Amino acid sequence: MVSVITPVHPPSLAHLDETYRSLAAQELPAGWSWEWLVQADGDGDLLTGRLPDDPRVRPGHNRKGGPGVTRTMAAGRARGELVKNLDADDLLLPGALAREITALADESLGWTTCKALDLLPDGSHAAFDDDPAEGVLAPGSVLRHWRTHNHRPPVHGTTLCLRRDLLLMLGGWSPLPASEDTGLLLAANAVAPGYFIATPGLLYRKWPGQVTQSPAHTDPDEQRIRMHLIGSRAEALLARFTSNR
Repeated sequence: MVSVITPVHPPSLAHLDETYRSLAAQELPAGWSWEWLVQADGDGDLLTGRLPDDPRVRPGHNRKGGPGVTRTMAAGRARGELVKNLDADDLLLPGALAREITALADESLGWTTCKALDLLPDGSHAAFDDDPAEGVLAPGSVLRHWRTHNHRPPVHGTTLCLRRDLLLMLGGWSPLPASEDTGLLLAANAVAPGYFIATPGLLYRKWPGQVTQSPAHTDPDEQRIRMHLIGSRAEALLARFTSNR
């Protein structure tokens, strides 16, 4: 099973139906299934009447803690061998889950990311023109790129799919007010090789209500601390991983 985790706050509710449809349309390899853990951040009534009548959909909520805490609380309910991140305003592209399952059949790998396309307000798509080649991402490679490219990783953290035991070992998503997916990406890259899938697997919605468009997201003092914590954690994990090889 793949446990797909989606944190929800009020502005993202408008896109939730479309996100579900993109998940329901996924075709999985024989023997595989998915569950959708939809987790409300801070409001137990937020999801009432907003989710489809589908036994694979499992709503939950936690006291308000931000996206990292909300994702991690949902992970505490996960039953799948794999855990997939999916934001409430984003869309999976056909074959996304199947490609991740296939890649992680290689037991030497701990996680995957894939190419993402921006979904612009007019419905058009835009691609990032500096993706790496498809293949294995060695431990520390994402961290090194992030350090030398103004804290921009070479792959999109919101597309993460990882083994549940690796997620638990790392303590879940970083408990930060933002960049929690980047924090988990760099931590996973520090301790386990991953795989980049060059076929687009996600439409990343660009719209005024998304968290990354808020002024708080680019506050320089907070951003400096976030980046320091993310980088320091990854470096500490990489040092321990390297010394224990």
